[in-house]
Amino acid sequence: MNILVTGAAGFIGFHLSKRLLTLGYHVIGADNLNEYYDVRLKQDRLKLLEKNKNFKFYKIDLTNRDKVNEIFKTKTFKIVVNLAAQAGVRYSLENPHSYIDSNLVGFMNILEACRQYGVEHFIYASSSSVYGANRSIPFSSNDSVDHPVSLYAATKKANELMAHTYSHLFNIPATGLRFFTVYGPWGRPDMAYFSFTKNIIEEKTIKVFNNGEMRRDFTFIDDIVEGIIRLLNHPPKYNENWDRQNPIPSSSYAPYKIYNIGSNQPIKLMDFIHSLENLIGKKAKIEFAPMQPGDVKETYADISDLQTDVGFYPKTSIDQGLSQFVDWYKAYNK
Repeated sequence: MNILVTGAAGFIGFHLSKRLLTLGYHVIGADNLNEYYDVRLKQDRLKLLEKNKNFKFYKIDLTNRDKVNEIFKTKTFKIVVNLAAQAGVRYSLENPHSYIDSNLVGFMNILEACRQYGVEHFIYASSSSVYGANRSIPFSSNDSVDHPVSLYAATKKANELMAHTYSHLFNIPATGLRFFTVYGPWGRPDMAYFSFTKNIIEEKTIKVFNNGEMRRDFTFIDDIVEGIIRLLNHPPKYNENWDRQNPIPSSSYAPYKIYNIGSNQPIKLMDFIHSLENLIGKKAKIEFAPMQPGDVKETYADISDLQTDVGFYPKTSIDQGLSQFVDWYKAYNK
């Protein structure tokens, strides 16, 4: 079976593509290789994927509707996994237009291609950031997410609404995944754990926001990929019990479903840093700073729906995951 993975040179897209190839799928990867972070890292991920004859890569920008349609005309896809997006909460304050282009226009082009070419399951990346000003812990996929605190979060909320509309109008089974702070080998350099590791090793100062009073539901990349794999052949169906007078946000009368995918175990940021210090064998030089615009103090995923529907249970402890990341970081950077 052919599976289209957009954002295949990205962190999650790379790991998902690698796993799909080991399972015997033919993976068509698409990515624009933008310069949001080091392109060399993206190219090195692709080099590993391209060693497998069942992987084919297209360098395209999803905002180019004609190029997107060319891929769908060339290959037949039952499943599309859309992971391409402009990521980063803080960067959305600096370059908001890139989020509209990638996360809305690009998303729309993929959705429309799924409609035109009869895709049977559309899986797409949302984000824990959609919970925004919500303070109900743990975050449930049935909570209201109408108060985003960053443009990035707003675009991800918009993706969920767009996907529902296409599920309703064209019966496209659509599954949205709200990822919670994904980390691991081959990760994104803009993420805190990556820069913390780099600066601790190089004995440079790390900046810790909100004076360290943060908790994150850190989720190891292998657990994320396992969750996606379990959902591939589990497209959402019409929910016959969906009540229009008391609507459940995560489900619908249409073939539409939203899941949280996280570790279900938030970690204090300072405990996370101490784990890194122990693994690296050096103390961090810390500069405490106030909360940044667009940030949230705590994330914590309720994953009960994913557990019930596909038996998803994250298996990787924070020490195991960070150990694998630090080993990779040292080897990759020699």
